[in-house]
Amino acid sequence: MYIAITLVILSGLIHSIWNLFTKRSVNKVVFLWFCQWMAILVFLPLTLYEIAHSNIDFIPLTGWLLILASMALHGLYVLLLAYTYSVSDLSQAYPIMRGISPLLVPIIGVLLLKEQLQWIGWIGITLIIIGIFLVNGFQTGRLVVLNKATLASISVGIMIVSYTIIDKLTLKYLPPITLNEATNIGNLIALSWIAFRSGALQTEWKINSRTIILGGILAPGGYILFLMALNIMPVSQLAPMREIGTVFGTIFGVFLLKEKQGQSRIIASILITMGIIVLANSEI
Repeated sequence: MYIAITLVILSGLIHSIWNLFTKRSVNKVVFLWFCQWMAILVFLPLTLYEIAHSNIDFIPLTGWLLILASMALHGLYVLLLAYTYSVSDLSQAYPIMRGISPLLVPIIGVLLLKEQLQWIGWIGITLIIIGIFLVNGFQTGRLVVLNKATLASISVGIMIVSYTIIDKLTLKYLPPITLNEATNIGNLIALSWIAFRSGALQTEWKINSRTIILGGILAPGGYILFLMALNIMPVSQLAPMREIGTVFGTIFGVFLLKEKQGQSRIIASILITMGIIVLANSEI
């Protein structure tokens, strides 16, 4: 149990670090495209070793459909992520992206599945909603831009919910490193057309080659830690814990990128994290 929790916290920290790299890049799509290549190449030997030493003799049709669904969802996620960081600050987008997941699942359960949420769970939801409103900074009057950024951040959060659930199911058919390699290929396919058309491949590599190499290792490395944890504990417990990265992401945005509204966004990220912890400990 403690091993799984440690893996998830490290995963959240690593996730926030490579998101910082993505935000600081010049062309987000090209940066992420290079990162996928780096991730595929670096983790290929481990993938081949894992396949050779795993019981992957036969994958049924259901397994292949889940693998393809995972690749597609991760590909859409990375496209939306690139767009989100083009229209939003890290300290604005990151808490929403990571907070929408534990917020959305309980609400769907109550409204559509007729499940019951304890009063402490509603407190958690309230904290997350307040945090999302604070992080948006509606008082600035930039409603059009901020609404666009908010919508993009929410769409990324929905993708996180979707691929986390699908990946949990897919682990029945593929081990963690192999599944991660498949999703990196899905990301690469999704990004390739836009990356090639941008004409920015050479420029991005020249400016950010070091962070591309590091990001290509950290991004899949952090998610592999999460996939390993999923083999130990249920997704319903681990997914909210991983969102502790909201605080890390906000701190990076405020103190390293010097983004505005720092105090309100740090408070917002703390509220969102508190809401996530409360929800994780409530019973539906």
